[in-house]
Amino acid sequence: MQPEFPDEDILALFGEKEGSHDGKAWILLFDGASNALGHGIRAVLISPENHYISMTARLCFSCTNNVAEYEACAMGILAAIESKVKVLEVYGDSALVVHQLKEE
Repeated sequence: MQPEFPDEDILALFGEKEGSHDGKAWILLFDGASNALGHGIRAVLISPENHYISMTARLCFSCTNNVAEYEACAMGILAAIESKVKVLEVYGDSALVVHQLKEE
């Protein structure tokens, strides 16, 4: 499994503060796509011990690429909540989603 998103610029949703999580942060990578072939989302949740939880879903409604990106981020965050994650670093390739969630 390759959790990286090659050929994409990755943006961090939350800036890392040195010493703030003592290596116990989980990592969430998300991506969504919407085109003529369909609408899909994916997310990878990575534990501090490097265990990977991969999620994919096909959206059963028409949407824009930005909506697909939001859905992918939400799916990953919900999985983190269900896993009782305390510290989460979120990364995605959608400048719009990342900056809106950072309230910028």
